[in-house]
Amino acid sequence: MKRVFLILLLVAFCSVSLADNDTATSPQDTIKKSLTMRLVGTYLDNLNYGTITLFMTIESSFIPFPSEIVVPPAAYGACDPDNPHLFLTENKWINISVVVLFATLGAILGALINYYLAFYLGRPIVYWFVETRLGKMFLLSKEGVIKAENYFVKNGNISTFIGRLITGIRQLISIPAGLAKMKMLPFLLYTTLGAFIWNCILAIVGYVAYGQQDLIKKYAHELSIILLGLGVLFVIYLIYKGIRKK
Repeated sequence: MKRVFLILLLVAFCSVSLADNDTATSPQDTIKKSLTMRLVGTYLDNLNYGTITLFMTIESSFIPFPSEIVVPPAAYGACDPDNPHLFLTENKWINISVVVLFATLGAILGALINYYLAFYLGRPIVYWFVETRLGKMFLLSKEGVIKAENYFVKNGNISTFIGRLITGIRQLISIPAGLAKMKMLPFLLYTTLGAFIWNCILAIVGYVAYGQQDLIKKYAHELSIILLGLGVLFVIYLIYKGIRKK
């Protein structure tokens, strides 16, 4: 059951990643996906409140690790009495609330890393760094930073809050906040609110999946085939879209 649920999340994340990068796969993209998958495997093998905080810190900093893989499985595990690392009380909502708390803490820590790096390094060095080999190893890109900065400038300080809810912007929105030397109090306020809301949404996904585990188990094989089929169709659509652009 858990394996099927995690497959659902992985397919969903791959779809989102492909949608954000609808061009031909490059060696750098392959390295990014390989690194991400290794991190996913490490996280899923060591699910506890410490790893939730750690991987949400990674997700919110310079490595765009998918929060969609971090929070829902943790919320799912927190509902399971047989999970000694996440199950605290018989009240599932208390357990899920603790998951959200640690996930939000990690998101804040990661956001602060990006903020202070941008604050002290400045725009020229940040843009130079993302183009270096080390920057690419950290899965940074000039296009991603430009996209986040343009969004920040267009929407003002409130973009720190809104950006936390948008895929492709969420991980990098703290960089333009640091470049603009945004005041710390509103930065922390908007970051915390945005991260908290996003983590609540993801945690509810995990809770709903746990409540439907009997249904998932009954139709696990059919669900896997349907999801894989949808994933293949989505990839075909992106390839077709890329060919038309060329």
